[in-house]
Amino acid sequence: MSRVAFVGLGVMGRPMAENLLAAGHELTVASRSPEPVAALVAAGARAAATPAEAAREAEAVITMLPDGAAVAAVTEGEDGVLATAPPGALVIDMSTIAPAESRRLAAAGGERGLAVLDAPVSGGEVGARAGTLSIMVGGERADFERALPLLEAMGSRVTLVGGVGAGQVVKAANQIVVALTIEALAEALTLGEAAGVEPASILDALGGGLAANRVMEVHREKLLEREFEPGFRVELHRKDLGIALEAAAELGVELPATPVVAELLGRLGEQGRGGEDHTALLDAVRSLRRAT
Repeated sequence: MSRVAFVGLGVMGRPMAENLLAAGHELTVASRSPEPVAALVAAGARAAATPAEAAREAEAVITMLPDGAAVAAVTEGEDGVLATAPPGALVIDMSTIAPAESRRLAAAGGERGLAVLDAPVSGGEVGARAGTLSIMVGGERADFERALPLLEAMGSRVTLVGGVGAGQVVKAANQIVVALTIEALAEALTLGEAAGVEPASILDALGGGLAANRVMEVHREKLLEREFEPGFRVELHRKDLGIALEAAAELGVELPATPVVAELLGRLGEQGRGGEDHTALLDAVRSLRRAT
C-alpha cells in the first residue's frame, strides 16, 4: 500500500507521518498548521489544501486528531474524507475518541464501501519519533492485515484487540494506568520531599524494585526538574479519562480512583495549565500538602 493520506500533523502526527515517509510510502498530508505541512513537503510528501483533497486518490487515509469532534469534522459531510476517499480505501483513525464514535465512523465508512479501523496509540511524542508506539487496533482482521505495513512503520507493538471500537476501549484502559501511575509517583515524591529525601534517590530506589515502571523511566527528568514541556498535554489526558468514565458508566463498571485523578487534571486546566505535560500532576498533588 503506497498512496497514503495523513491528516493531523500535531505533536504526535508529524513524527508518525515522517516515519511513514522514511518507510517509503507515498504520502499526502493535510493539517491546520502550515509549518508541519511545509516540513513534510520538504521531506518528500505532497501537500493537500483540505483533508478531503488529501483522501481523494489515497489507498489509505490516516487521521491523528485531538478529539471526536475534530474527527467528525474531518470525516463527515459532503466535503469529508469519507465522501472523497475511493471505494475500497482503508480509513485508519489513530485519534483517541469514544468507542461509540469509532463505531459510528466505521458504520458510515461501510456505507460508502470503505474499511475503517480504530487504532489509537500509546508512547507519547518519544514513541512517535522513535517509531516505537504501541498501537491498539479495533476492526476486521483482513483490514488489520492490510494496514499492518503502515502501522509497523509507526509502532513496535501493533495488536488487534477486537472488533471496531475495541482499540478505543483498550486505549481508555491504557490512559487509566498511565494517569494513575503518574499520580502515584507524584504522591511518592511529595511524601519523600516532605521527609527531606532527595527525589532522584526516591526514583533510583523505586526503579530497582516492584514499583519500577515505564512511566517513571520516560518521565524521570520532567518529574525531577519539574519542567512540564508537553509530550502529552494535561487537557488531552483529562479528555481521555472522561472517555474512560463515560464507557464505564455505560457498562455499569465502577472506576474508584480514576475520577480523583481526572479531577486533579481538571484543576490544572482551570489554572491555565491544560497545555502542559501530564506530569504536571506532580504540582497538583504537591499543592494539596497540608501545613504541619
